[in-house]
Amino acid sequence: MYDYDTTNKQASGEWLLDSNLHAEKKLKHSMRDRVVLFATLLLFWLMLNGTLALDSLIIGALVSFSITLLFCSGLSFFTEFRATPQAFAAGIFYYIYFFKELIKSNFKLAAIVLNPSLPIKPGIVKVRTKLKSKMGRLMLANSITLTPGTLTMEIDGEWIYVHCVTVESTDIDEATAKIVAGFESYLEVMYG
Repeated sequence: MYDYDTTNKQASGEWLLDSNLHAEKKLKHSMRDRVVLFATLLLFWLMLNGTLALDSLIIGALVSFSITLLFCSGLSFFTEFRATPQAFAAGIFYYIYFFKELIKSNFKLAAIVLNPSLPIKPGIVKVRTKLKSKMGRLMLANSITLTPGTLTMEIDGEWIYVHCVTVESTDIDEATAKIVAGFESYLEVMYG
C-alpha cells in the first residue's frame, strides 16, 4: 500500500511539473507574440508617418501598446510564422506568385467586363485547405479575396467557401487545385 501511494504522489508530482512547464512555455510564447505584435504595429506606424519625431514616436508607442493589450491573442503576420530559411524563401516566392495571380486575374476580369455578352457564371465554390494554423488560413483567405473575381465568404475548419464571378468547376478537388493550391504550397512552408 505504501509503494502505491508513493507512486501516485510521484505521478501526480510529475503531472504538476509537466503542467507548470506547459504553462510557463505558453506564457513565454504569449509574451513573444505580444512583443512581435507591438514591434510590427510600431514599425507600421513609423512607416505611415515617415518621421522619427518624439511626439509621433510616443503616440505610436501608446497606440501600438493599446492595440497589443486589446488583441493579445495575436494580430501580426509573424504570429505563427516559422522563422526558418525555407519559410523566408517561401514568403518571397509567395508574394511573387500572389502578384502574378493578381495581374492574371485583373486581365481575365477585364476581358469579362469588356465583353458585350458579359460571360459570367457566378457561384459559390467549396474548397479544402491543408493549412492548420489560423494565420495561414487567414493569409489564404485574404489572398483569395484580394485576387479579382473571387471573394472568401467563410472559413469553416478545413473548408473555405469562395464566391467566384465565373465558376470553372464545382468539383471540390478541381476547384481546390485552381483556387487554393498555388497559395497553399507557399503558406504551408511559412505557417504549417
